[in-house]
Amino acid sequence: MNISLVQYDIAWEDPEANYERVEKLILERELRSDIIVLPEMFNTGFTMEPAKIVDEVVCSRALDKMKAWAEKTGAVIAGSIAFPESGRFYNRFVAIFPSGKMVHYDKRHLFRMGDEHKTYSPGFGQSIFELKGWRIAPFICYDLRFPVWNRNVNNSYDLALYSANWPENRKSVWFTLLNARAIENQCYVAGVNRIGMDPACTYPGGSILIDYKGNVLSEASSSDEGLLEQTFSLESLRRFREKFPAWMDADPFDIL
Repeated sequence: MNISLVQYDIAWEDPEANYERVEKLILERELRSDIIVLPEMFNTGFTMEPAKIVDEVVCSRALDKMKAWAEKTGAVIAGSIAFPESGRFYNRFVAIFPSGKMVHYDKRHLFRMGDEHKTYSPGFGQSIFELKGWRIAPFICYDLRFPVWNRNVNNSYDLALYSANWPENRKSVWFTLLNARAIENQCYVAGVNRIGMDPACTYPGGSILIDYKGNVLSEASSSDEGLLEQTFSLESLRRFREKFPAWMDADPFDIL
């Protein structure tokens, strides 16, 4: 699988400016990606006032843009947006295929230190989707801190995606937890983060691609916009799981 992570400075609460930035990064060069992953709330930034800028029209515009990018690149386009539904807002990870098929995951763990839980409603289910024989599990930012929620029960997924707005002052935590999730779940991990600033935080980039042993395959700089690209091998992952089946000794649990 060929994967690309898109790291950029998200314009604060300005969807159209962000669509232009994404298009410049992914459409003005030839990509061989199967999936292209964008940061958390890629079109607005981590806003706690979604009702001010996001309605059904704005949301439809975001989905239409993602569909168009998927058609033009031939890749799945994935990332999170503030999503209005039934009178509530969700921090929703959306993946759109070139065919127009769409899957989504609603962020389970809302960042209470930033009052996200006061603005958005949590999701309650995981959402694993398939792409070219790969099983892919999406997560959003703060979800990374909760190993039970991330647990790869019976090797149910091969690749974990983390779409984030992770701040500079917790950069070391970002790298530590991403490596831990790769090792403990025996899977590939892709973490995409933004750069720049918003009214609350400075963001360090550090988008990263990690293999199932915790080896860093590729890492973005802390200041540059651009794409981070890598090829993952499903056959290599399967051989490792057969050779070192630690997952068979994992403790059973239930999420209540």
